[in-house]
Amino acid sequence: MTDDILIHTHGRVGHISLNRPKAIHALTLDMCHAMSAALAKWADDDAIEAVILDHAEGRGFCAGGDINLLRKSALEDGGVKGRQFFHDEYQLNHQMMTYPKPIVAFMDGITMGGGVGIALPAKFRVATENTRFAMPETGIGLFPDVGGGWHLSRLGGRLGQFLALTGARLDGAECLWAGLATHYLPSEMLADAKARIIEKPGRISGVLAEMPGSPPKARIEENADRIAKHFASDRLEDILASLEADVENNGSEWAAKERDTLGTKSPQTLKVALRQLAESAKLDSFEDNMRMEYRIGSRVLLRPDFAEGVRAVIVDKTHDPRWTPATPEEVSEELLDSIFAPLPADEEWKPL
Repeated sequence: MTDDILIHTHGRVGHISLNRPKAIHALTLDMCHAMSAALAKWADDDAIEAVILDHAEGRGFCAGGDINLLRKSALEDGGVKGRQFFHDEYQLNHQMMTYPKPIVAFMDGITMGGGVGIALPAKFRVATENTRFAMPETGIGLFPDVGGGWHLSRLGGRLGQFLALTGARLDGAECLWAGLATHYLPSEMLADAKARIIEKPGRISGVLAEMPGSPPKARIEENADRIAKHFASDRLEDILASLEADVENNGSEWAAKERDTLGTKSPQTLKVALRQLAESAKLDSFEDNMRMEYRIGSRVLLRPDFAEGVRAVIVDKTHDPRWTPATPEEVSEELLDSIFAPLPADEEWKPL
């Protein structure tokens, strides 16, 4: 067990609280293992009807995974520890996605990367005015993993492709509008909501629906048509050309902003993310998706862009990554094929 996660039961409800506030509750391998063990125990316990997932204190639900561990592994041990982290974190994602009892995730505050991976499998996902949802991985040479391919590819209007490529942040109202959250509550009501769920774990849906409070208008709705139009293609070059044409022909400030945002991201992982979502949309099971994402993660971890992206954005904070390849045109189909190729049979990802 680890002090970075608090595990309790309250009557017929299991309760997991992330407790690493200085890192905005970013997941370590020990935290993933502790969560998995608790969920496995409660799955077989007839006395537990439901699970609450939240954070103990601080300004975010979960800021992601242990990026520094991944970079250290990429630079020092050929990715061995990094692959283990991906493998076991993905097992937790799959365990939650197939869990036999309802999980209620309270996405109060920053919910990014690995935090998305443990929030979106929950049957009930509660956003608040503090929610800041994003999958910002392409900015550090990674890709929207932890089941991102599955979840994002199943949003309408090419919104998933937009979020995967740009790393755009959504607030709580936007998460509800997009279907990423199932409910919206003002943060001041969360303690009451949890108390009511503990009191009546058999009727979580009713408890959440009865709580007062309606979200403000989702700002992203105003850009939905633009997103659907410009991010319609699975080819990065087409998306960039569409945005560029809107800038040149119409002087669109929105298109200029998104074009410039994409210009800061790793061309390799932008193309990886587009293919990932296209492939995931065709898959029948979350298990197959996680197997694909583990293949991608195992390769991308050791590609130059990951260590370089983390250096520029997180370590040195210079925000001047030198991507390899440097342009979308240089990211070949052969390179993408090698990133998505099956692993040797004994190295493929397996669920718990």
